[in-house]
Amino acid sequence: MPLSVVDLYKKILPKTNCGDCGYPTCLAFAGMVVSEKLPLKKCPYIELAVLSKAQAELDKQHADGKWTKKDMAADALAWAKERAASMDINDLPERIGGVLREDNAGVYLELPYFSDSIIIRTEKIQKKDGTDLNRWEQVFVYNHMAQGGFAIPTGNWKGLEAIPNTISKMKSMKAHVEAPLLERFTGRPDKLKRAATAIGARDHSETFPTADVAAYLLPLPRIPIMLLFWDADPADGFDAEIKLLFDETIVEHLDVESIMFLSERIRQLLRGDKM
Repeated sequence: MPLSVVDLYKKILPKTNCGDCGYPTCLAFAGMVVSEKLPLKKCPYIELAVLSKAQAELDKQHADGKWTKKDMAADALAWAKERAASMDINDLPERIGGVLREDNAGVYLELPYFSDSIIIRTEKIQKKDGTDLNRWEQVFVYNHMAQGGFAIPTGNWKGLEAIPNTISKMKSMKAHVEAPLLERFTGRPDKLKRAATAIGARDHSETFPTADVAAYLLPLPRIPIMLLFWDADPADGFDAEIKLLFDETIVEHLDVESIMFLSERIRQLLRGDKM
């Protein structure tokens, strides 16, 4: 009988959210096993007989293409490329930043991306080492290109709740971004500072002096994000709190789904989670 994400979570996995598989929750791990063909044995707490039987069923449904996300990623990338196809690469620096360069393959845009850069050509997006950027990240960048904004960030910050049409995303932000970050970094503000610095963040504690961590992130040149963290204070009865703030111009450059993707990508990078 085919195993859905929920079936795998309820019937096979330990539901302890221990993180030993490399994912923050058993449900997240189940999603990767079912949709991305991650080996079930990455969970070290499944009895061998149960593991063998479940993996055999998963192999069968993967072969049939059932519930796999591979085609979803391919379809999303094809759609995003089509959406951005009308963009003239020569116009991109003015809109999204970066520098135009040229090599034997033609003109390309070198665009800063977190602490590194990516190479944007008409037909693909690659890392500087020549390997392809993850397909979902390519979808994100193509959507940014196609959004059409010209706005320069103003430095006026707002939370997700202040961005239009995000009410339905608040629960997801708390569950998939804020909660995992709090779980990892509560009581460890210095560890969060180091993780943020590793992905290119700059300290902005002078701007937000009450926060234990104020990290200015620049995932892309027109998309600054402020990460604020207040550590728990048991003596005064305060729980830890974390929040992402967005420049007021972000809607010129990203749609709501892309904002959520970027938020979750930041969480992955800070925690060292797999994508």
